[in-house]
Amino acid sequence: QVQLVESGGGLVQAGGSLRLSCAASGPILSINAMNWYRQAPGKQRELAAAITSGGSTNYSDSVKGRFTISRDNARNTVYLQMNSLKPEDTAVYYCNARIAAYTLGYSVNDYWGQGTQVTVSS
Repeated sequence: QVQLVESGGGLVQAGGSLRLSCAASGPILSINAMNWYRQAPGKQRELAAAITSGGSTNYSDSVKGRFTISRDNARNTVYLQMNSLKPEDTAVYYCNARIAAYTLGYSVNDYWGQGTQVTVSS
């Protein structure tokens, strides 16, 4: 079974930095896009950053210039470096990836991490 495990969340003061990691494991054939979503209490889940299998990146306007998404294909891992954090960045951050795998034969599915809490205090 394919699994995404996130780590790196925590409590930080405004202006500080955190680095999130998300590692995929299981009978993986390939990983297409990898993404970081976030959801603040009472708000819709939003896409914060995305990276293609080739390394092309895209960011929401709210994090552009402050966050950097990267991936290590050899480790099946995606990272989110978050700098200059603001209180409005407080949310649960979810890793998401579209993965081809050996599960009940060949299949391609979207997988989600368990979420990691990021809290930015003022």
